[in-house]
Amino acid sequence: MTSPASTLVVTDPTPIPRAAEILTPEALDFLAELNRRFNPARIERLAERTAKRAQVAATGGLDFLPETADIRAGVWKVAPAPAALTDRRVEMTGPASPAKMAINALNSGAKVWLADLEDASTPLWSNVIDAVLNLRDAALGTLAYTSPEGKEYRLRTDAPLSVVVARPRGWHLEESHILVDGEPASGALVDFGLLFFHTAKQLLANGQGPYYYLPKMESHLEARLWNDVFVFAQDYLGVPQGSIRATVLIETIPAAFEMDEILYELREHASGLNAGRWDYLFSIIKYFRDAGAAFVLPDRAQITMTAPFMRAYTELLVKTCHHRGAFAMGGMAAVIPNRREPEVTAAAFAKVKADKTREADDGFDGSWVAHPDLVPVCAEVFDSVLGERPNQLDKQRPEVDVTAADLLDIASANGTVTEAGLRLNLYVAVAYTAVWLSGSGAVAIHNLMEDAATAEISRSQVWQHIHNSVTLADTGNTVTRELVKTILDEETAKLHGEVGDAAFAKYYKPASDLIEEICLSEDYADFLTTPAYELAARA
Repeated sequence: MTSPASTLVVTDPTPIPRAAEILTPEALDFLAELNRRFNPARIERLAERTAKRAQVAATGGLDFLPETADIRAGVWKVAPAPAALTDRRVEMTGPASPAKMAINALNSGAKVWLADLEDASTPLWSNVIDAVLNLRDAALGTLAYTSPEGKEYRLRTDAPLSVVVARPRGWHLEESHILVDGEPASGALVDFGLLFFHTAKQLLANGQGPYYYLPKMESHLEARLWNDVFVFAQDYLGVPQGSIRATVLIETIPAAFEMDEILYELREHASGLNAGRWDYLFSIIKYFRDAGAAFVLPDRAQITMTAPFMRAYTELLVKTCHHRGAFAMGGMAAVIPNRREPEVTAAAFAKVKADKTREADDGFDGSWVAHPDLVPVCAEVFDSVLGERPNQLDKQRPEVDVTAADLLDIASANGTVTEAGLRLNLYVAVAYTAVWLSGSGAVAIHNLMEDAATAEISRSQVWQHIHNSVTLADTGNTVTRELVKTILDEETAKLHGEVGDAAFAKYYKPASDLIEEICLSEDYADFLTTPAYELAARA
């Protein structure tokens, strides 16, 4: 399928039956324009990431940028929030495909639904188009689903639906099914472009707007690129400038040093910042993977948000946001209830309540949950702090004074590295990757909602432990390639017994092979999802 712009090719124009409603000639022309104008700059920004990482590896540190000191010291604020986004006390997260999950999220009672085309979604072409279709239908109010058993799912009419804030893929991912001038398109521009083209005007007519979460950024120049995209897109479709609102996930360690600058670049379109805690930990491991033992984190389960370096990160985020009139959004509650096990559910509720209480007391304006049953738990906490107020923008944090050393005090996490943690990392990495290859980007493992971020932490820790010859606290063994291979084989065999032969052969064995390759490699793979995407495309 070729668009009238003739140099855009869709390699699979019918991944789902209604794909033609999304892959229209006009929408494809828009994608072609977005990619021709902005993909070269995207590639430049990615090259800058690599260069900066190399510089940090050589110098051993990060710091606030001297060249942007005037922005940090300046008096300015982001644009006032539209009415639909003034109250974000509870945000439900999850994929926008399949339709059943989208409907449940919209009906969840959360103020906002983060409709995820990124970490909680496998970017299979069918998933991408189905997600856009579901969000288009949701904007029109027609989204519905009937299960094979005859159960009907409809958008509720007895209470407000959640406001949609969609998350496109990060700058690093490509979309192999859209070729522009012979090259794969940017996954971020494909996701944003299709969503904006098909929903922006309808959302504005509904009294809301085209709202987005922006993931994985590492610099204010990447935020500037998004702002350029927004300005062009609004002009292209004749949508008023400033209609778009973007919340940026501060989920990389270099971005933590550029919070002010990121908001400044997006100031006419900015809504807030989010503390993307799991990807943030992944980024720390990735960025300082060869910086020695001082940057080796303990077992993932031992790292809490009360660790001093994590407190520095979240408190700086709240202070920065409120100083600039932007919302500070808390992180994911990964624990999930199990309706068949009341004691597990009670423990999950208690953990979520404690986590959200800390965030609300710190000044966050809202937070994320991954399961509808946790919406009222999070709401109760923020209701008790906010009362009738929609947010806490008035809660400034002048006492917060975070230095570069505070953000980089990784040793403050304390804790240990254990064989039990190593086993769990390998189990989660294989189990998640297998489910990802099957087409689902979010999965419950051991009563935790795992997505790409937690899988990235898991496999990155294994790589880091090998390259730092870490000694395991519970066994005294040194982490070597041989030990990791042995444990990986054992955890893979365990998964084989849990899932059976067919699923194992199709998904779990390829997943285990991939995890073995990237964990044992001398070179570090920047993203697990990049080779996994290539593997899924060949399946």
